[in-house]
Amino acid sequence: MARERGPSPWSAFLDWLPDGSALITERETFKLFRLTQAGKRVEIGTVPNVVTTKGEGGLLGLAASPNWKRDHHIFLMHSAEGDNRIVRMTYDSTTLGEYTPLVTGIKKYNYHNGGRLQFGPDGYLYATTGDAFKSALAQDKTSLNGKILRMTPEGEPAPGNPYDSLVYSIGHCNPQGLTWDAQGRLWEAEFGNNAFDELNLIKPGKNYGWPTCEGQCTTPGMTNPERQWKTNEASPSSLTYADGAVYLAAQRGQRLWRVPITRTGTGTPEAYYTGDYGRLRTVEKVPGAKALWLTTTNVDLGGGQPAGSDKVLRVDLR
Repeated sequence: MARERGPSPWSAFLDWLPDGSALITERETFKLFRLTQAGKRVEIGTVPNVVTTKGEGGLLGLAASPNWKRDHHIFLMHSAEGDNRIVRMTYDSTTLGEYTPLVTGIKKYNYHNGGRLQFGPDGYLYATTGDAFKSALAQDKTSLNGKILRMTPEGEPAPGNPYDSLVYSIGHCNPQGLTWDAQGRLWEAEFGNNAFDELNLIKPGKNYGWPTCEGQCTTPGMTNPERQWKTNEASPSSLTYADGAVYLAAQRGQRLWRVPITRTGTGTPEAYYTGDYGRLRTVEKVPGAKALWLTTTNVDLGGGQPAGSDKVLRVDLR
């Protein structure tokens, strides 16, 4: 079942604090909110130096430090005047401050900006970057675009990265979701261009094909997706693992996909809430509960709904 948990900011990306409340970004106003499990929303500040791209850019993903109680660090990705960038700020439950750029120079465009941040079980920060509508960048190992990046909390390349740089995997079009399964494997949800969206099992140094391949192909050296969908069935903006499956929140597809995860691959995908809540942006497992939070994005871009229409939904898992 799904229950409304209060209005969500426009185009929401969220991450959890230790008390079970969530931090949520608002893409075009550059604001940051805290939302409690009881549905109380409090504005905590505005992120500086953010600009929009008249499309999908602006204030994008965020991740709370695994050591937040000690260091009060939060990490954000946003569009700036000349680039997309990853920054660190402090939030001590009262004040938002200490803006510190960590990674700059990621190319931006109206579309294909990526923007997801997640800390992995290894303690390192992972980031997704889109190809900025310059598809050749995805195959350029020296470019930060069209990649999954892996870094220390100081923005340095994490030990064990395959290219002695921030780059962890290449050949991505517009990656938007990251999660880890019970075996510690990294999964990624990816917007394609016009043909197929993908669910990928990510391994360091692998090439996921774009722009040579969109969806499955037989080109040597390219890693095929575990699952693919036509773009009108998915456009997956987020991904989380729970209950032995990954869940993908679909924007254009207006549904929540559940894909069982096995030791050797994936089971048959199932779709839930098709068309019930419109475009879905973010899905995250609620810490300590058999439940998900799911945000709508119907005011954003092609949604066409008036301001205040978006929601945060709670989905109880059985």
